[in-house]
Amino acid sequence: MISGFLVIIKSNLDGSSSPLNLVRVTLDLRDIIGKFLAVCSLMPLAIITGFVTLILFRRDLHTITFFAGALLNEAINLVLKNIIAEPRPLQRGGLYTEYGMPSSHSQMMWFFASYSILFLIFRLHHISSYVMEFLWKVLVAVGLITAAIAVTYSRVYLLYHSWAQVLLGALVGMVLGCGWFGMVHIMLTPLFPTVASWSVCERLMIRDTSLIPNILWFEYTHARTENRARNRKLTSIKSQ
Repeated sequence: MISGFLVIIKSNLDGSSSPLNLVRVTLDLRDIIGKFLAVCSLMPLAIITGFVTLILFRRDLHTITFFAGALLNEAINLVLKNIIAEPRPLQRGGLYTEYGMPSSHSQMMWFFASYSILFLIFRLHHISSYVMEFLWKVLVAVGLITAAIAVTYSRVYLLYHSWAQVLLGALVGMVLGCGWFGMVHIMLTPLFPTVASWSVCERLMIRDTSLIPNILWFEYTHARTENRARNRKLTSIKSQ
């Protein structure tokens, strides 16, 4: 669903570029801006990888539902592409057979950015200083928007999409991101404690941390307390 799995470039003797097998991004090696934007265009893949890693190691219900929304976003993008059936720009017409309207990269990035910013505003309240919390949230929000803009622009710069295709992708992504956050925040989050108590969730160690304001600090303090208790117990055993 998300193109951009590898950046493998073959530069021809005449200065042109052509794709190798499995290549999803091609550009002229002399184009420094193009190189940077080619890396940016792989950001949706990094997000998916991050989701899978977090789910495997943290097993938090909110992360799972966030990822489910991202998959739903991709499915909707695929449906829209086949309904609209608008080809990519002519420069890529010979390389790619899938449609280009709307851009899946743009839609994924704006879905992720919209959801994450709303999560920052409504769900994260863990810093004692209001000023520090506000500044931290602003910096993260600006970073998310900047990343989304960079990926969106990269798809036009690298000639994989037209402006209309990336803008529609951004619009759909923002609508779906806001809508999915609203559904998770209002409808699904109250159900998390019940879902976490299911036997299958207990066996898979799937947990609900939605009521813990700062999960990192919570895990840090509990791990430190447990470590100190075990050290005292070990010292007591050795002294006997």
